[in-house]
Amino acid sequence: MERIIILDGTDPAVFFGINNSNIQLIKSFYPKLRIVARGNSMKVMGDELELVAFEEKIQEMEQFCREFNILNENAILQIINGQKDNAFPVKQDNLIIYGMNGKPIVARTENQQGLVKAFDENDMLFAVGPAGSGKTYTAIALAVRSLKNKEVRKIILSRPAVEAGEKLGFLPGDMKEKIDPYLQPLYDALEDMVPAIKLKEYIENKVIQIAPLAFMRGRTLSDAVIILDEAQNTTVQQIKMFMTRLGLNAKMIITGDITQIDLPPSQVSGLVHAMRILKNIKGIAQIEFGKHDIVRHKLVQRIVEAYEKEKTKITDNDGKCSKNN
Repeated sequence: MERIIILDGTDPAVFFGINNSNIQLIKSFYPKLRIVARGNSMKVMGDELELVAFEEKIQEMEQFCREFNILNENAILQIINGQKDNAFPVKQDNLIIYGMNGKPIVARTENQQGLVKAFDENDMLFAVGPAGSGKTYTAIALAVRSLKNKEVRKIILSRPAVEAGEKLGFLPGDMKEKIDPYLQPLYDALEDMVPAIKLKEYIENKVIQIAPLAFMRGRTLSDAVIILDEAQNTTVQQIKMFMTRLGLNAKMIITGDITQIDLPPSQVSGLVHAMRILKNIKGIAQIEFGKHDIVRHKLVQRIVEAYEKEKTKITDNDGKCSKNN
């Protein structure tokens, strides 16, 4: 008998292991079967009863690999020995998903946990706060979780292409190469959560779409989690256009930091305007992160605090000058 087993939703590089080490271990338990691994499939030949038992174990390993983004020697041994429950790690509190190499991605602060809860209860969320507070990272983790759980069919990530105080000039390359520098933070987060080969496949098949805000016009975004990052740099018209793209069975997360607006002084931030006029609308939640949510290097929180103090001093001095005048 011969069977072809397709690895569906699993990165072959992770499943097969470095230098096919996982496959070699699996083969050692099934010496009577001939197993050939190629691409994202396995060709297996041998006795029918043994083939059925082998396929059942492979499916359990696939499930483990899909959930935890890892397949190690311990997991393989436990699954083959019929101790599957022992292979699964103990679930952590506030777990969102498991990232690369089985790294648990959790909601670490109260506001991150609030964002997770609000995502489950609302179709549109605003998440605003300082750099490093985990707004975008948590939002992308929620999107990846929804995709893995088959709650949606795609993830759409967008950012306004506004330069942060620098004039980059004409960038070389095709359209993708021109806009990628603006979208790199989104790629960085995805690379933490989705195996490289799978991420490439998702992007090529447009399951994960990453595009500048200008490309959203005219679209209806259904069966998706849609994230707009750096929304403080949208105009009122742009953010309105973006929000009205929301289609059926879709959720939208809009993130930004209103202390880092790079628009010309004459323009109102679309994020500030939208949060004000949509504050009490049912189905829309607003989560405001603070400096206590910062989960980057400890110096980031100190830097944010120092700038806040400086801003307060400037405001106070302006007030004194006005009174003296």
